[in-house]
Amino acid sequence: MIAKLTGVLDSTGSDWLVLDVAGVGYLVFASGRMLSRLPAQGEVASLLIDTHVREDHIHLYGFSETAERDAFRLLLSVQGVGAKVALAILSVLGSDEITQAIAARDQAAISQANGVGPKLAGRIINELKDKIAAIAPEGTVIPIAEDGAKEEASPVVDAASALAHLGYRQTDAYSAAARAARRLGADAPVETLIPEALKELAS
Repeated sequence: MIAKLTGVLDSTGSDWLVLDVAGVGYLVFASGRMLSRLPAQGEVASLLIDTHVREDHIHLYGFSETAERDAFRLLLSVQGVGAKVALAILSVLGSDEITQAIAARDQAAISQANGVGPKLAGRIINELKDKIAAIAPEGTVIPIAEDGAKEEASPVVDAASALAHLGYRQTDAYSAAARAARRLGADAPVETLIPEALKELAS
């Protein structure tokens, strides 16, 4: 099973690249974000690989970092999400943005991806809401109950809710509140978190 490839970048397309490794060209599928980070054609690139073996084909999927590969694998665990859809989501959202969107129940953020409607976005959130902590950096995931209420008292949740009511996207609000809380400490009160989170949003 191929887990990593290092070679010369031969060519690229809308969702693929060919990596020349010792004279052998490997076709690797990738997200738009990953493709945008590649070096120039003819230069050396190193990719993490997720290998999918089927009866009629072997497909390689490439990633520049472990978090992106882990998010890809997690998305594939959702019913109705194949590799093409998972890469489409990773093309519009980074791995940390995906975990924040799921934590914030932000269907609109996930629905930005081609081929992902509100119904599928809702399924992704429902099926992954209890799994995202495994791939998210510590302290970045804010649990929210099904009805949008707090699972337990949290100034971070209150601050994020206030920011969302000011018109900020749910994902952005929760991400900013979580970053402010990590910087100020878990015991920071909501009245302190809100202005700090606003600074995060402005930066």
